[in-house]
Amino acid sequence: MTKTLAELIAALPESAALVGDPDTRITAPVTESDAEIQPGGVFVARRGLSVDGHTFIPRAIERGAAVVVGENDLRDLPVPYVRVGNAQEATGYLAAAYHDYPSRHLTLMGVTGTDGKTTTSTLLHSILKVATDGKAGLISTVSADLGGAEVDTGLHVTTPGAPQVQALLAQMRANGLTHVVLEMTSHGLAQGRLNGVEIDGAVLTNVTHEHLDYHGTFENYRAAKGRMFDMLARTFRKRSQSKISVVNADDPSAGFFAAFAADRVLRYGLEHEADFRAVDVTYGTDATRFTVIERGNPIRAHIETALVGAFNVYNVLAAISAARGLKIPVAAVKQGILNVRGVPGRMERIDEGQPFTALVDFAHTPNALKRALEAARTMLAPGQRLIAVFGSAGLRDREKRRLMAETAACSADFSIFTAEDPRTESLDGILAVMAQAAVSQGAVEGETFIRVPDRGAALYRARLMARPCDLVIACGKGHEQSMCFGTVEYVWDDRAALRAALRGEPLRTLPTAT
Repeated sequence: MTKTLAELIAALPESAALVGDPDTRITAPVTESDAEIQPGGVFVARRGLSVDGHTFIPRAIERGAAVVVGENDLRDLPVPYVRVGNAQEATGYLAAAYHDYPSRHLTLMGVTGTDGKTTTSTLLHSILKVATDGKAGLISTVSADLGGAEVDTGLHVTTPGAPQVQALLAQMRANGLTHVVLEMTSHGLAQGRLNGVEIDGAVLTNVTHEHLDYHGTFENYRAAKGRMFDMLARTFRKRSQSKISVVNADDPSAGFFAAFAADRVLRYGLEHEADFRAVDVTYGTDATRFTVIERGNPIRAHIETALVGAFNVYNVLAAISAARGLKIPVAAVKQGILNVRGVPGRMERIDEGQPFTALVDFAHTPNALKRALEAARTMLAPGQRLIAVFGSAGLRDREKRRLMAETAACSADFSIFTAEDPRTESLDGILAVMAQAAVSQGAVEGETFIRVPDRGAALYRARLMARPCDLVIACGKGHEQSMCFGTVEYVWDDRAALRAALRGEPLRTLPTAT
């Protein structure tokens, strides 16, 4: 791939000041990392929370950067320099131009929300694979399906960086894919990592309390997700492809998202008037069944999914609405949903022959925890106990600690508070806040909840407590492959840890959690 610097600059929505030759040949990708720069590539120097990328410009040039993009007023570099107002925002546009705007050649559906993004993305991807004979890709927080190859994305990374997103889309295009589902987080949207992505559909799951440590207010958080819907009107219009907005009619913010310009605004839900409504819902321990009423369609679709719980009815409805908005036949929709037997780390069963049910779920917000516990409760007969194991992350939304502990005190029979990425905060301090919150709801330490700082030991403790036919659910980590203590990410998989605990071989959190 070869581009001129002028071609890349033309992709920027803002004016840029160039010092150097606009005909400079770009023969390697755009990157924000001096360690990843390739000879002939573009190095974008942006200011981060802890480091300033401008300090790495000399190293990037030593490693072969053909062009540098930054925000400072620099005029004496040995390579062309492009000064922009916001380097972070510019990166995605530059990367898209380098890769010849791959999303313009794909039907691309974005999915955002506080909870259910990955499940909804997985369901829609499965439907599209059925409808396109496998020519559908996916980029989620769990993995990326590039069409013939799959890439893990399971560390503490939400939406990949802008250069990675564009490179993945380019690979999908090269692999002959026609459709892509892209999970979009509030961080990814707010930081411009999705800039340069040309979307055809915007799907919202819900918006609840989350990430206020980063966004500051709920309004800012909602506005960040709104950027995806705003992209519908601002991005490239592909021939014969409508711009579709899909909104949860039962979410309090439905009106906010439905107000963004789109060719079609589709609403789904269970409680309010909607274009797609679920009725006659029945919940089983291994399947959920319901009927979808589609406005304007006299034929009712009978849906069966292996995903359990009321929250997954919403996720399935969101995927159905998006698929039907793309005019996918009902038969393909039903088969695509049926093909999803589970989503990694989402109400995932762990079976080591134990006489009780064990689940791992990613629920790490108050609303997600509440919904996971409600779903787990439907899998229990009267008299059987629900035992929840979870924590709350350090250096993140501190209000969640109280809210999640209160939720568990009201919804679980017994809770075990434990480590969940304490980072540089005191784990004992985090657990103390959670304990106090549980007590405020009538919980009694030692009787309805305990604190076990080491997560492996906490899972083992749950195993020892569980009686036949009880249910143990480990929440908060899900598919993630690491846990952060201090500033170090240590290898950790809740699913492997729970399996070990069930075998009587508890894994210990590293380092020792004290």
